[in-house]
Amino acid sequence: MTDGLHGVGGFDVHRIRQDFPILSQTVRGKPLVFLDSGASAQKPRPVIDAMVRCMEERYANVHRGAYFLSEAATEAYEAARSAVARFINAADDREVVFTRNSTEAMNLVAHSWGRGVMRPGQAVVTTEMEHHANLVPWQMLRDDNRDIALRICRATEAGELDLDHLAALLADGRVGLVAVTHMSNVLGTVTPAERIVAMAHAAGAKVLFDGSQAAVHRRVDVQAIGCDFYAFTGHKLYGPTGIGVLWSRLEQLERMPPFLGGGEMISMVTLERSEWAPPPAKFEAGTPAIVEAVGLHAAIDYVTAIGMPAIEAHERALVDHAMRRLTEIEGLTLLGRAQDRGGVFSFALDTAHAHDLSTLLDRAGIAVRAGRHCAEPLHARFGMEAGTCRASFGLYTTSAEVDYLAEALVKAREFFA
Repeated sequence: MTDGLHGVGGFDVHRIRQDFPILSQTVRGKPLVFLDSGASAQKPRPVIDAMVRCMEERYANVHRGAYFLSEAATEAYEAARSAVARFINAADDREVVFTRNSTEAMNLVAHSWGRGVMRPGQAVVTTEMEHHANLVPWQMLRDDNRDIALRICRATEAGELDLDHLAALLADGRVGLVAVTHMSNVLGTVTPAERIVAMAHAAGAKVLFDGSQAAVHRRVDVQAIGCDFYAFTGHKLYGPTGIGVLWSRLEQLERMPPFLGGGEMISMVTLERSEWAPPPAKFEAGTPAIVEAVGLHAAIDYVTAIGMPAIEAHERALVDHAMRRLTEIEGLTLLGRAQDRGGVFSFALDTAHAHDLSTLLDRAGIAVRAGRHCAEPLHARFGMEAGTCRASFGLYTTSAEVDYLAEALVKAREFFA
């Protein structure tokens, strides 16, 4: 697989792949073809090195120690917050809250905004396209508070958000929050963020985007989008696990009660009562993910140096190539045909169960996901209750790897026939 290593617009994917040590290995005697970046991306050397340096040279707990190592660690931790703010164009570093992942970020909103700010009689709108992380917290909110309703917006046959249905759900003015994916982890669909925000705000609703996939593949500007909450996670963005981000406007964070109680999130404590620290500390109880924040900073610096426009252009070429190759395969069903989509392809082969297919692909060195990808309702919507295989791309994915996948799928269909 030596062809197709160079992308478009000067994007040198061959050189970039050299930054990822794990990609040079073989699996079962075959070159590793890693097509599961949508679940968790591989890590470049600058991220690995930054985290090792932090642990070897600058590690201590943050914010509380009046000594050199603590001051250095605090500076590094807060520098990571500033890097995130620049990356998503936040107006203020204090609008960036560190969480464990996107799931915790959205649970934070459900707990603090949903239970602490939303009014009785209001509703949350989410969609058929969501990862469980942007569905289950709203079900829990509804079940805990009978005065909060949950409404589900449909997806079209093409795998796009049904904006007419969204308008109908917003029409009565009772929706307090619209919680929607910015890019589907199953369909690859990129939702029209600015239009959704305009519709929701006109109806008096706030908007949360699950940006777990989108922040990896597209330039995200929260001020231009105009949303009220944005969540993403570090481990999909070539950074470590255990670190995620919730962005919200400062005035909204100030209105929200804390999610967790303990050290760091308080300004005063007595045996009778406590007072909260201002955001973002109010939402970061306990010792934070210090080393992971440093790793996230390095990951952001890495993709920023390459350039999000270059990454997006490379991916658009890959997506077009994958659409051509996969739709040529007899007996393969591809979920979603959205006009605007990223590098995520979920598919089923008529002769094989998804788990059997992924096992056979693994024998060829190809790593894909199998199952329902934490999106059971979406699979039911498309009649795929048994699950699908999913190939998801990273900035290191090549057109040659897409070709290798397509050839392996043709052979797999013959094998299972």
